[in-house]
Amino acid sequence: MEYQTLIVDIKDNIGCIRLNRPDVMNALNTQMRAEIADAVTRIAPQVRVVVLTGTGRAFCSGQDLGDRSNAAQVDMERTLRDEYEPMLRAITNCPVPTITALNGAAAGAGANLALAADVVIAAKSSYLMQAFTRIGLIPDAGGTYIMPRAMGMAKAMGAALFAEKITAEQADKWGLIWEAVDDDAFESQWMARAAQLASGPTLAYSHLKQALRASTENSFDEQLALEAKLQNICGQSRDFKEGVLAFTEKREAKFEGR
Repeated sequence: MEYQTLIVDIKDNIGCIRLNRPDVMNALNTQMRAEIADAVTRIAPQVRVVVLTGTGRAFCSGQDLGDRSNAAQVDMERTLRDEYEPMLRAITNCPVPTITALNGAAAGAGANLALAADVVIAAKSSYLMQAFTRIGLIPDAGGTYIMPRAMGMAKAMGAALFAEKITAEQADKWGLIWEAVDDDAFESQWMARAAQLASGPTLAYSHLKQALRASTENSFDEQLALEAKLQNICGQSRDFKEGVLAFTEKREAKFEGR
C-alpha cells in the first residue's frame, strides 16, 4: 500500500500507520484524512493490532489551516461529517486493538485523533492541546465526547476553555491516556505493548471493546445482558480453549486470535 501522506507497514501482525507530513507537523488535510480512514480499514483484517504515530517532532498539529484558502467560507459541518467522521469511525470501530504512540505534539483535531485509539502511550516530552478556542472554535473530532468521559467534566471544561497544553504526565494522572514513558524508552515500550496485543486473544479484544464502549449508554441490566452474550461467543473460541489448557499446563498461552 502506497500513500502520499502516510507510511504504512505490516510486520509480525502489527500494522503501523505513520503520519508523514513532518514539514507541517503532520497537519491534517483532506488527503490525509481519507488516507488514514483507508489505511486503517485496509490493514485491520490483515493484522492483530494497529498503531498510529507520527514522523518528525509532532504527532499531529490538527487541521491544516493552509489547506483552506478562505477558512471563513468553509462548510465545517460538511468537512466534519464527510472527512473527519469516516476517519474517526474507522479507528473507533476497528475490530482489532488500536494504539496511539504519541511521539510529540498533538493539538486540536490532532489531539482528538490521538485519543480516538483504544490505548494512548505517550513520550513524556509529548503533549495534548485542545487548541480550538484560540481560533474561535469549539473542540471537534470527537473531543467533546471523549474528554468528559475520560477525565471528568471539570478537567474537560478547563482543557477546552483555556486551550493550554496537557503534558503527557498530566494526561496520565488525569486518566486521559494509558501511560507516559521516558523518551529514551518510548519506542521500545509502545512496540512491546503492540507485540503483546498482537499475540493476544484478538476475538476477546474485539468483544471487550464493544462491551466497554456500550457501557456509557446502557443500563446495568442491558450491560449484563450484553456481557453474557459476548462472553458466550468468546467461550466458544479456540483461544478460550487454548487459554484454559495453558493455565492447567502452567505455560504461556499461544493464542491464534480466533
